[in-house]
Amino acid sequence: MVEKDRLSPPSPQIVSAFGGVGAPVLLPGGRGLTWRAGHVVLRPTGDAIETTWKSGVLAKLPKSSEFSVPRPLMDEEGSWVRGGWHAMERVSGESDETRVEDIVRAGLAFQEAITVEPRPSFIEASLDPWSRADRMAWGEVASPNDSLLARIGSECRSIAAPEQVIHGDLLGNVMFADGHPPVVIDWAPYWRPPGLGAAIAVVDAVCWHGYPLRKLGRDFGIEHWRQLLLRALLFRTTTLHLLGYWTDDQHQRHVPVADAIIALRD
Repeated sequence: MVEKDRLSPPSPQIVSAFGGVGAPVLLPGGRGLTWRAGHVVLRPTGDAIETTWKSGVLAKLPKSSEFSVPRPLMDEEGSWVRGGWHAMERVSGESDETRVEDIVRAGLAFQEAITVEPRPSFIEASLDPWSRADRMAWGEVASPNDSLLARIGSECRSIAAPEQVIHGDLLGNVMFADGHPPVVIDWAPYWRPPGLGAAIAVVDAVCWHGYPLRKLGRDFGIEHWRQLLLRALLFRTTTLHLLGYWTDDQHQRHVPVADAIIALRD
């Protein structure tokens, strides 16, 4: 897992190895970890196996009118990872968490493009809080003892749906620029039903960005929508527990969202 407080820029040798030029400049967002050097964007590598796998998948994606991705860059020796860093081409655009429908459409198109990819081994091996929360949300391991989590979980039912690699953190990771397809960035891979990525984006939008509760029932043509919303809310609330961020204020913020989802019909 990447350290959140790692602020040191990539060395001149790393910048040069990936074809960057000039002194690296820290970019806004990205948890203070992302640097630009000319046309190259560099970021510390968390799991080298995961980064190498994702880079290989992204590099071979065909162009699409529905979405694009920053192309990963190899170093001068043909490797996706060098000295704890990886690189990608710089792209234009800005994220906009209020464009929920556009984000969902771009995310679904991205996931359709990667639907043939087999399950990578690093997903099962990952032990970071987000991966643990994902397993808890799907009942694979025990969840924290919390009344709201128990209430949401009591509404969950099994879902007969195929699974694939998805993007589990879409809302703030789709960039928009006029005249260009949306750019899907910072791929957070999980192995779940493809509609879960959209459900997590909608739950995030309602909880944190003013998306109306009444729009939770808009299913974008996705089967098992209510069940996916329940899993998405479990995932986010459980993550807050595991990170130590769960407070009474967080509880009060999430209760109306849980009420609205539970009130929907399967």
